[in-house]
Amino acid sequence: MTQKLQARSITADNQFTDSVELTGHFNISITGNWAARVTVQRSFDKGSTWYDVADWEENTQEYGLEVERGVYYRVGIKPGEYSQGTCVVRLSQ
Repeated sequence: MTQKLQARSITADNQFTDSVELTGHFNISITGNWAARVTVQRSFDKGSTWYDVADWEENTQEYGLEVERGVYYRVGIKPGEYSQGTCVVRLSQ
């Protein structure tokens, strides 16, 4: 299985990773020195519509589970939810 990975260093609001199709267990990593609300979103229509799944205001290492095929994920900071610093976000499978 080829690893699916999206990562990005975020330094402003309204920035997200590119979307990635994830099925089964996947990892979420949020690190850095930052002040913001980071949100993981998923889409059932290849990115036309995004739904919030979870959000964090501190560094975290977690995992998720997606049981459906064809579901896309992205992680980032929505408009108006960034204060300062550099947040490094990563989704991988």
